[in-house]
Amino acid sequence: MRVSNVTVRKRLLIALITGILIFLIIDVRLGYVQFYLGDMLTARAKDSWSRNIPFEPERGRIVDRNGIPLATNISAPTVWVVPRQVKDPAMTAEKLASVLNMSKEKAYREITQKERIVRIKEGRKISHDKAKKIRALGLEGIYIGEDSKRHYPNGSYLSHVLGFAGVDNQGLMGLEKYYDKELSGERGSVKFYANAKGERMNDMADDYEHPANGLDLKLTIDSKIQTIVERELDIAEAKYNPDGLIAIAMNPNNGEILAMSSRPTFDPAKFQSVPQEVYNRNLPVWMTYEPGSTFKIITLAAALEEGKVNLEKEHFHDSGSVQVAGARLKCWKRGGHGDQSFLEVVQNSCNPGFVELGERLGKEKLFKYIKDFGFGQKTGIDLQGEGTGILFNMDRVGPVELATTAFGQGVSVTPIQQVSAVAAAVNGGTLYQPFIAKELIDPVTKEVVMRNSPAAKRKVISEKTSKEIRHALESVVAQGTGGKAFVDSYRVGGKTGTAQKAEGGRYLENEFIVSFIGFAPADDPQIVVYVAVDNPKGVRAFGGTISAPIVGNIMNDSLIALDVDPRKKQIEKEIKYPDSPLIELPDFVGLKKKELQGQLVNLRIDASGEGDVVVSQSPEPGTKVKEGSKIRLYFGSGD
Repeated sequence: MRVSNVTVRKRLLIALITGILIFLIIDVRLGYVQFYLGDMLTARAKDSWSRNIPFEPERGRIVDRNGIPLATNISAPTVWVVPRQVKDPAMTAEKLASVLNMSKEKAYREITQKERIVRIKEGRKISHDKAKKIRALGLEGIYIGEDSKRHYPNGSYLSHVLGFAGVDNQGLMGLEKYYDKELSGERGSVKFYANAKGERMNDMADDYEHPANGLDLKLTIDSKIQTIVERELDIAEAKYNPDGLIAIAMNPNNGEILAMSSRPTFDPAKFQSVPQEVYNRNLPVWMTYEPGSTFKIITLAAALEEGKVNLEKEHFHDSGSVQVAGARLKCWKRGGHGDQSFLEVVQNSCNPGFVELGERLGKEKLFKYIKDFGFGQKTGIDLQGEGTGILFNMDRVGPVELATTAFGQGVSVTPIQQVSAVAAAVNGGTLYQPFIAKELIDPVTKEVVMRNSPAAKRKVISEKTSKEIRHALESVVAQGTGGKAFVDSYRVGGKTGTAQKAEGGRYLENEFIVSFIGFAPADDPQIVVYVAVDNPKGVRAFGGTISAPIVGNIMNDSLIALDVDPRKKQIEKEIKYPDSPLIELPDFVGLKKKELQGQLVNLRIDASGEGDVVVSQSPEPGTKVKEGSKIRLYFGSGD
């Protein structure tokens, strides 16, 4: 049958249109794949070919307020293996094992795993010497990745505060854990390409993704003061062999922690070598115990603020004990202190006198002030494991509980609570939240990313009351139980504390926690220092004889470190055996050598300069020094 030309032309046209449509669809699809999906498909292909050797970021440094390093990093390379690239597993395992001090069998198992890339456990954070030896072997499939490990340059210094980081540079304790996210940074890598057989594709360049290092953490800690505290605790530990030691130094005007330490201590780099209870408990914020007489500062503050006592004019007779609801509460001094002003009640730390103040206040008022000063609740310090302490339930507070609370027995507090409360009592009446992290800083740009500012919680007492407290506590040091914390030329105030230890609901015989909390200068406090000694051995345990001199030594050196000017006016110290009277230095400037002889009794001279006339002296005139002290005189012509 013959087909017409018209039909042929129609069929050709349909075929042509169909062909054009097919080619158009193919072209559109190719264009879509090429231009729209191309980058994604290439990336997927490259990802399937890629092998990443991680480059760990450097963990952010931790420094003190002056930039002195407290926690840093040291380079520690890590060994990686691409199993498919290992040509001779037996030989590679043998050579690798000899450098990494592992068995050949284990090395063989590691490098023959069915994985794209493997990190060898024994090859983690190795020395540069070992890394150099492995590179020199030229083993195929073996790579060295950049890594680092945490370094604590001062050993056990500030260990409980800093905490430590684990093998993966993750924060495990202390500030390392509290600020782990900010300190960690982000991982980088070197990326190379390999075919399906695992063979390196040399025609494709390696990609390097730089790690982002963690933020640096600047603390409120002052290394000068921290060093002083560490030194004094070391001396006390050797001298008294206590169960524990605690020390805190704080700026009372803003809540900044200047120093914090405890014993027993540990080296953060070797935390595995000590029991968990040693590194897991930062005693200054964790430990709770009866405070003893240091708590009397709160009762005193409440009584003064409420107008319940006049320290100078009112008197109290202490017979040695007081009867409260059938219970006999004793004074620490057998036979009592007799008739005394309430200022002397504070100086003598007289329990019956504070029972009287507690009764005048009543339980509602006293416990209101106790809570306002921050007891029974966390201070909010940026450290792990803070305790809350324990207060009596108000429904169960009877006359005896009120009385014992007034002199610091029957309640449980933490050291950081006591420091914060006393700081508020002497700084004008404002309770601040203590803090130890000052700033987070970008290590590249040096930009401050986060800054902690002082946080005032509330006004607890008036400036007038605070001034009276400062005067009373200064007299405790100059003329009362805190005499061994006295620092010549600086006005130091403070309060002793001696508390019997309790365990299982009963008091332990002859086991005490002795403490002292002090501040200086008394007219303008710049530092509060608290020291507690847990169960000192071989001595009669009193806060005034053991803890007070430790605080005195810390105060003396810390005030100099803080560049606090000496005070010429301070309450005259009461001389007690075996102390000797202090000598007030006269003005020697202008005197000739022959005129000095009659004025240098019980003093030693360190003379310098040429000439016959004193042109300057150190210490300055008016300074009080101990008999036999050395003074420096500079001689000149006197013109």
